[in-house]
Amino acid sequence: MEPEPDVWAHPRLRAAVAVEDWAALLKGWRVLTRANQSELGARVGLSQPDVSAIENRRRAVTSAEVRQRIIQGLGVPVELLGAAMTEMPLPSLVLPEVVAEAAVDRLRRVGGGRVRVDADSLEVMEGLLASHRRAEDTLGSRVVAGVVAAQFERVAGLYGQARGPLADRLVKLMAEYAQFLAWMAQDQDNTPVALGWFDRSYDWALEAGHGDLAATTMSMKAHLAWSKGRGRACVRLAEAAAGTAGVSRATRAMALQMAGRGCALDGDAEGAYRDLDEAHRVIREACDAPPWLYFYGESWFSAQRGMADLHLRAWGSAVDHLVAGLAGFAPGFRRDRAWYGACLAHAHAGAGEAEAALEAALAVVRDAAEVGRPHAWGELHAVAALLLRRGAREGRVLVDVLAGLD
Repeated sequence: MEPEPDVWAHPRLRAAVAVEDWAALLKGWRVLTRANQSELGARVGLSQPDVSAIENRRRAVTSAEVRQRIIQGLGVPVELLGAAMTEMPLPSLVLPEVVAEAAVDRLRRVGGGRVRVDADSLEVMEGLLASHRRAEDTLGSRVVAGVVAAQFERVAGLYGQARGPLADRLVKLMAEYAQFLAWMAQDQDNTPVALGWFDRSYDWALEAGHGDLAATTMSMKAHLAWSKGRGRACVRLAEAAAGTAGVSRATRAMALQMAGRGCALDGDAEGAYRDLDEAHRVIREACDAPPWLYFYGESWFSAQRGMADLHLRAWGSAVDHLVAGLAGFAPGFRRDRAWYGACLAHAHAGAGEAEAALEAALAVVRDAAEVGRPHAWGELHAVAALLLRRGAREGRVLVDVLAGLD
């Protein structure tokens, strides 16, 4: 199995190489390339038990020969060997290497005072943030959060340099970073940290005079309430977001569907479908989605509607909407495909379709294990429990598969 083109741009691998943490290097390389221990061992001339022992820190790499086999077998770039972590760049995880290096170099020079904050520098920073949003779709928040937090610190450190319109643009960028960091904290089920970042994002959005970004942050806070089972709070926050002055149609549609999901969570089918129908009407006419809603569209909306059906135990409708939504998701959306795929398995299980539930679960189980913890992973465990309660043999099969990946 060949490594992905950007595998050595990954901050976790770069850090592992810099300090020669062979356990983290081997395991990180396997996760990124989706290889198993036997495949990795064949590359570096080690048996599967030896790879396992190194990864689990039961064996240290002390031999220069083994060290060299790992370096050559995995194609570790020579320039990374022996580099101090404090000198590591903050690379894009998805931009071409030359572009990423140029962007990071400019960010360093601006941060070091060698270049003034200007429109071109802000454009570079905005591009890095956009690239990491898309990387998080594929790699998951646990991988991306550290590099984004480090870049945010550099961006925030420029606050005193910008003046006039550039200051507003920089504050807006800080709000976007805070919103993204809030989302990743929420994705990792760290509610206190998520709430803190959401509040900072909202304040900065208002300071920058950007109501659409403030409304998006409020919608995402509604999503956090929904994820904690607080339907009423979800509806109120979403309605406030939808009513924000100057909000774009795409952002309003997002808020309306969030209100609909809050109603569904509370068992209010009439309110749920009213809000969802209105959201669907708005999203079909929207052509003004802000860059942080790059994923928003009919497919994503269909999957969200399937979530509401799931709460209302409308199993057949949930299956139809989730299947339609998933069909429109790009392969790179691993996190979302894991989550909605797990929800599809739940819908099938609720409908008494045990075989279909197992098939849907197995289709996303690896992505759920690698980038979908804790939410998609937890949902698959809920599916297994539901199948077991109903006496379906597929429940035991799914339990065994999940145990093998835990």
